[in-house]
Amino acid sequence: MSYAEDNNPPETVTFREAFTVWMKIGFLSFGGPAGQIGLMHKMLVDDRKWISNDRFLHALNYCNLLPGPEAQQLAIYIGWLLHGTRGGLAAGLLFVIPGMFTILALTILYAGFHQVAAVQAFFYGLKPAVLAIVVMAVFRIASKSLKTPYLVAVAGASFIAIFFYHIPFPLVVFSSGTLGYLGLSACPHYFGEACPKWICGGKKVASPASNEDGLADNLLNADTEGKFAPTFMRSLKTLMVWGGVWLSPVAVVLLTLGPEHVFAKIALFFTKMAVVTFGGAYAVLAYMAQEAVANYGWLQPGEMLDGLGLAETTPGPLIQVVQFVGFLGAYRSPGMLNPYVAGIFGAALTVWVTFAPCFLWIFLGAPYIEKLRHNKFMNGALSGITAAVVGVVLNLSIWFGINAMFGHTGEVHLYGATIPAPDLATADWFALALAALSFLAMKYLKLEMIPVLIGGAGIEFFWKTFM
Repeated sequence: MSYAEDNNPPETVTFREAFTVWMKIGFLSFGGPAGQIGLMHKMLVDDRKWISNDRFLHALNYCNLLPGPEAQQLAIYIGWLLHGTRGGLAAGLLFVIPGMFTILALTILYAGFHQVAAVQAFFYGLKPAVLAIVVMAVFRIASKSLKTPYLVAVAGASFIAIFFYHIPFPLVVFSSGTLGYLGLSACPHYFGEACPKWICGGKKVASPASNEDGLADNLLNADTEGKFAPTFMRSLKTLMVWGGVWLSPVAVVLLTLGPEHVFAKIALFFTKMAVVTFGGAYAVLAYMAQEAVANYGWLQPGEMLDGLGLAETTPGPLIQVVQFVGFLGAYRSPGMLNPYVAGIFGAALTVWVTFAPCFLWIFLGAPYIEKLRHNKFMNGALSGITAAVVGVVLNLSIWFGINAMFGHTGEVHLYGATIPAPDLATADWFALALAALSFLAMKYLKLEMIPVLIGGAGIEFFWKTFM
């Protein structure tokens, strides 16, 4: 009998069994955050019933509130529920390792042979399909999250703030979370029926859906010794241990090489990004791409799409594109090291400071998050942040599209806003057409991401090589 045929959760699951499942998830986690979360839901909720649907969504909602990759944090959270710290550590590491080595190998190929015509044509062919995938992300997130005109307005304001006025990304997210709290929690709570429906959608009280308990729910209910309960000393120990794990390499690099060395800049930038980038992978990409290209000059705008294409076609979190950026930044400023050695070290340092804090956020916050499971005020803030993510991802898609599909882009300044003005004479019309076809194929023909990427790369490869 399969897992799916059994309506009752198992009484227990061994660490070895969980380790095997987390390894399988790590190798099959294609498709960005949406695909990875769907895979975990199927394998852990539907098939094995290790966690109930309600608790899965609760964990996911609060992972969306944290900085960093929400899919990996969700895996750590569920691993922690099942087997404590070692379970979270196994789930989080196995979620990242397969994709880390795959992207590293492809990045070395990219850096060494990017000027070879065939390799250049292949990576060039990924750009239109990747652009279409990012645009699809806007529609997908918007359709699921913008349930009221108020949230549409929050999303629109977030886009205008970050795209035209270059308001700092963390400020946009914080402001949107505050607006979500005020509009979707405080307004119906304090004004009741007087709260306009265009703000709250007419839903005054959120009633949690009933759902069968999973194994994790039963484990928490049976926690008579308080192993999962938050205490001050336990939190302090977690902060010291995992904070040290995260920041010790950064301190060593700064003290030995100085703040102006490329490794120090990589460590500091991605450490800062791990703290301030809320809202999921696509939102993180917008912030990282503009900083890495415009401020640090580690790579060109078109190369950012190449890296995103690599991350989309390999297992693991989409945000693993950071190691592509870290590799190229160090590869192009190697100092006394061999460029490839410098690039590998830069990639490893980037991965460390990006993913190590995820363990700190979950191990420190998960016990408290469990106590806030039905807190409607936090859910309101989450809705506001999710609306901001729509605006930020729209910013990402337009920014990528302009820089990748046009050879030259000017600027127009109006009422304090900076408006990009792409030169139509430098447009790559074939790539634009292929991006549009890729989008239509995913939206209306329901093609999966991998076939679209392979097909787009193949068509552009043929076009650039033989036409």
